[in-house]
Amino acid sequence: MSVQRFRDLHRGQALLVLPNAWDAGSAAAIRHAGAPAIATTSAGVAWACGWPDGNRLSQDEQAAAVRRILRVVDVPLSVDIEEGGSDDPEAVGAFVARLAEAGVAGINIEDGAGAPERLVAKLRAIRAALGGRDLFINARTDIYLRGLASGDAAVDEVIRRAGLYREAGADGLFAPGIRTVEAIRRVTTALGDMPLNVMLVPELPSREALFEAGARRLSAGIALSLEAYAGAARGAAAFLGVAPPGELDYATLNGLLAR
Repeated sequence: MSVQRFRDLHRGQALLVLPNAWDAGSAAAIRHAGAPAIATTSAGVAWACGWPDGNRLSQDEQAAAVRRILRVVDVPLSVDIEEGGSDDPEAVGAFVARLAEAGVAGINIEDGAGAPERLVAKLRAIRAALGGRDLFINARTDIYLRGLASGDAAVDEVIRRAGLYREAGADGLFAPGIRTVEAIRRVTTALGDMPLNVMLVPELPSREALFEAGARRLSAGIALSLEAYAGAARGAAAFLGVAPPGELDYATLNGLLAR
């Protein structure tokens, strides 16, 4: 779908709310609900393909899952590729070029626990591999998600990495786990016209407050996929006539698939 259309959605008069799909069926349901664009959840896609979350899904399996989603949606699709499926920047660039050719409008690629220079190298390789083809690249920094820093130090490090990633070719910044208006305002002020993506977490401010503070995109993350799998477990227990199972949270489901 149109990359420009996806870019324009980041410049609207309200927060771009992106539900995260995990397979073609969930993407079709999300589109049926009225979503103007769809993102994938890397954890959910991995689970749907039989793997735990955490850079275990191969590039080929992910590309196949993306093709199935693209077949059933008519809105821009952004794909979360975790760290790109490889430590080799050239291999990551070639993979992203494949996704762009298939028709995705954007990607998320993260720094994880690694040095930001690793993601910088991958971003540069992606832009080189795209050869001028347009694609919205959302660079994700895991400062908050992994607890790599806190307080003012976390904000400062997010801003520092944002500058590195923007210079290397990123269009937007994703900072999952950031949740206070003050921190969001400081980051977005430093980013200027680079859109900030936040993720649904407990105690997140209202959408209106997020937008006023400068955030431009809100992702559901694993929320929808995890609830769907938890609902399947509850429904199965009721159908079997047995006691409801314990909570099916992220760690439990990931563990069930780590075989």
